[in-house]
Amino acid sequence: MVVRREKEYEYGYNPITELEGKHSEMKMDMGIIRVKEDYVYENAEPKERAILLINGNIKFQWDDKEAIVKRDSCFDENPICLHMPKDKKVIITGLSESELCYEAVCNDNVFDTKLYEGEDCNSDVFGKDTLSNTSIRTVRTIIDDDIAPYSNLVIGEVINHPGKWSSYPPHYHVQPEVYYYKFLPDSGFGFSLIGDEVSKVENRSVSLVTSNVVHPQCSAPGYAMYYVWMIPHLKEKRWLKDRIFEDKHKWLCEKDAKIWYQK
Repeated sequence: MVVRREKEYEYGYNPITELEGKHSEMKMDMGIIRVKEDYVYENAEPKERAILLINGNIKFQWDDKEAIVKRDSCFDENPICLHMPKDKKVIITGLSESELCYEAVCNDNVFDTKLYEGEDCNSDVFGKDTLSNTSIRTVRTIIDDDIAPYSNLVIGEVINHPGKWSSYPPHYHVQPEVYYYKFLPDSGFGFSLIGDEVSKVENRSVSLVTSNVVHPQCSAPGYAMYYVWMIPHLKEKRWLKDRIFEDKHKWLCEKDAKIWYQK
């Protein structure tokens, strides 16, 4: 399912999925926080949370610490993300127009709040030198089981190169997944395939990928597509990079897969 939004988000928190409400099948709270200069947003949920700065300039405050962080471009700069345990209070003060992505899940583990920035992020290029680079993309992993085994959430970013595919070859996993999109230029568009349903995605669109459904993505030529990807670990199955490729497309994973036209 794709949720498309034409208008800008309101200042403050804008919920999209809810653990105990709409789209509860996604097993997470997910939404967008928008602040501007001198706008203050506070949060102290009884849940584990990751708050990712997509773009802007803000001040994070927690415990007796604070950090002023700035990100001009989510396409060109590594992510900045605050990760905190349940009940920990965070104050976000806008220093300019800013947009943040919020993910929250249930987790009784107690851990130290950590600000991920710069080289804390694992950045990889997937799809290079295979299938004529038609699925080349940049994947940034911020939090997963390898990085934070005490966490119950996964969060990262994909930069889908213009005219290329990502989340490819078609794969699925038992955990649900949410994508939140931005485009460069912001008039751009792409397509999200969820199972057999194809939907156009634009700036601020959200894809809701339910359990065990394939979900390849593509961007229109000329438009870079960015999306935040978020997965909750489930009690019965943590996400351990265990992508399951559709049987009929497994041959695409072969290193020297031969296609009809290949440079």
